[in-house]
Amino acid sequence: MASLTLAEAEQILAAAKAKVLAMGAKMSVSVVDPRGDLITMCRTDGASWRTPPISRGKAVAAACFGRPSGELTENAQSPVYRALMAMEGGHMVPGQGALPVYRNGELIGAVGGSGGTAQEDEDAARAGIEALGLSSSP
Repeated sequence: MASLTLAEAEQILAAAKAKVLAMGAKMSVSVVDPRGDLITMCRTDGASWRTPPISRGKAVAAACFGRPSGELTENAQSPVYRALMAMEGGHMVPGQGALPVYRNGELIGAVGGSGGTAQEDEDAARAGIEALGLSSSP
């Protein structure tokens, strides 16, 4: 299974953090591999204590399904989603703010944000992905 390298994840994080600061938001951003395991994360000054696990949970959801986490919200109460959230120990958040990362049509990770509006969270993730010339769709 292909995955983001640490160097790539750090570049994504740097670009996402720059977007967060440009928006004037106080957020956390997480970058995970295709299984949802954390590669790197940051919490900007003033961001709430709860934003790191939420940013990771959104990224886990995007990685798990290979889709933007916001597309998962409608089905969040379905038995399958509830089972997956339970299996992940509550570390999967099917709410807007994370995007999968694809290279040449292959899922290689995901990026999630928390602390801004749902759109700001997603915009930070997108900025990080696009900075490397990667895609959030296959």
